[in-house]
Amino acid sequence: MIIGYARVSTEDQHLDAQTSALEAIGADRIFAEKISGTKKFRPELNRMIEHLRDGDVVVVTKYDRLSRSLQDLLSIVEAIREKGAGFRSLAEDIDTTTPAGRLVFHVFASIAQFERERISERTREGLAAARKRGRVGGRPPALSAERRAEVARMRDQDGRGIAELARLFQVSPNTIRRA
Repeated sequence: MIIGYARVSTEDQHLDAQTSALEAIGADRIFAEKISGTKKFRPELNRMIEHLRDGDVVVVTKYDRLSRSLQDLLSIVEAIREKGAGFRSLAEDIDTTTPAGRLVFHVFASIAQFERERISERTREGLAAARKRGRVGGRPPALSAERRAEVARMRDQDGRGIAELARLFQVSPNTIRRA
């Protein structure tokens, strides 16, 4: 039996393209969900793995639909293998039901992990370089230093409450507490 798995990360994304591709290759059943690939608990993925029987083949449109990390991807494919099922990815033309397919799967997964780590490394380097040039990332403070001093004075000397100060300065109560 061909079992399809489709996933998108956010509610505003659509599963249509993935489910259509899975139907086109003859998927007998499709498990689909809208949840981040970084989440450990994915209900439909877990249901699919429980549903697997010996000889089934799990098909995804791209292997990153199954997982975002190499370690997680390998453990999911291992869970599929333990059920006696194979794994197939359409975009990467990977089919773990063959020895060559298993080799290609491990090579592609390693390359993808390497690329994700390089992107993360380049981002950290870029942020560090920007900090050296005096640029600070993030959102600007809601209250200037002068306004923070005024908040402290009004709270300590005038005895005004946090909620009142938040309304007065048009910020959240937590911003007042931090000030």
